[in-house]
Amino acid sequence: MSGSTFGLLFRVTNFGESHGPAIGCVIDGCPPGLELSEADIQPDLDRRRPGTSRHVTQRNEPDAVEILSGVYEGRTTGTPICLLIRNTDQRSKDYGNILDTFRPGHADYTYWRRYGLRDPRGGGRSSARLTAPMVAAGAVAKKWLQQRHGTTFAGWMTQLGDVTIPFEDAAQIPVNPFFAPAGEAKVAELEAYMDALRKSGDSVGARLKVVARGVPVGLGEPLFDKLDADIAHAMMGINAVKGVEIGDGFGVVTQRGSEHGDEMLPAGFASNHAGGVLGGLSTGQDLEVSIAIKPTSSIRLPKASVNRAGEPTSVETFGRHDPCVGIRATPIAEAMLALVVMDHVLRWRAQCADVALPVPPLAGRIAPQA
Repeated sequence: MSGSTFGLLFRVTNFGESHGPAIGCVIDGCPPGLELSEADIQPDLDRRRPGTSRHVTQRNEPDAVEILSGVYEGRTTGTPICLLIRNTDQRSKDYGNILDTFRPGHADYTYWRRYGLRDPRGGGRSSARLTAPMVAAGAVAKKWLQQRHGTTFAGWMTQLGDVTIPFEDAAQIPVNPFFAPAGEAKVAELEAYMDALRKSGDSVGARLKVVARGVPVGLGEPLFDKLDADIAHAMMGINAVKGVEIGDGFGVVTQRGSEHGDEMLPAGFASNHAGGVLGGLSTGQDLEVSIAIKPTSSIRLPKASVNRAGEPTSVETFGRHDPCVGIRATPIAEAMLALVVMDHVLRWRAQCADVALPVPPLAGRIAPQA
C-alpha cells in the first residue's frame, strides 16, 4: 500500500494491521552513533498505549517494543532500524457484524471502494493502533534532537468536547489520564464528563496543543516543503485529526497587521503569533501547533448505513473503543512533530551546515518592551 512512508531523509515506513500478529516501522536515515535501547522508546509508548484508564479503550496491549535491527552494542549503526510491537489482545470476533456493512464516519467504505476488499478487524490498516509505531519512531527522533540541539517536545489537552481546559500547571500533565495542565477540580470535572459520555454510548472530540522548544533557526524549505506545511501534513496524517493550526491559527482572521507581526528586538522576538515559523522557515522560537480531533466513529448508538449491496441497514459498533480518541493523542502529536523537526534538521545539515553569519540568532519570546 502506498502512503505508508513518512519523511525524506529521516524516513519512517509503517507496517501492520490492528488485529494482525504485529505492527511496527522501519526507520531509515537515523544518524549512526546514537545510544539507543528499548528503554529509550518504551516510556512514550506507555503514555499512548490502551487500557491505561477507564476513559479509554480497555484493549490491554503492553505495546512492548523490540529493536530488530540497526543497533549494535547499544548504538545506532546508520542502517535501517526495525521496531516491532506485537499485538496480544485482539478480539476479532467483535467485528463480525460489520463485514458486509460500513460504519458511518469510519474508513470502511472508502477502503472497500479503493481496494475492492478490506480488513474489518478493528479497522485493519485504518486503525489508530497504527500510531504506535510512529510514537516509537518519534522517541528515537526526540532523543537525537535533545542530545544534539537541546530540542524538547511537550503536548497537552486544551479542550474535551465542550469543556475547555485552562493552562494551570505543567506538572499536572503527566499525572492525569487527560494530559491536562489542570488541577484536581478540573480533572474531576473531566472524569465526570467522560463517565456520563461512556454510559450514553456516544463519543466526543478534543483539541490538543503540542510545542517544540529549542528548535534551530532556519529549518524548512521554500514554497512547497515549508516547515509549517510539513507539520500540517504530519498532523493530518494522525487518525481522526480534522484541523491544524500553527501559532494563532484561525485567530489571525480578526487580528490587525499591527498586532500579528511579531516585533524583533535585540534581545529577541516580542511575541510568537506566527508559531515559530516565518516564510516556511523556523525562527528559533517555540513551534506551536494545535490540532482538532473528531469524535470517535465507533460508537454503541445505532446509525443508518448501507451494506455492500447498497441496501439500507443499521450499524451498532461493538468491541472496545475510546469514547474520545483525543485522550491518548498527545504523545502521538508530539511524535509526529518530532519526526518533522528531525527530518528538516537533517535536510538543513545537508545543505546549509556551512552557512555562517556574523551575528547570533535572536533569542526566543521575551516580554514586549514599553
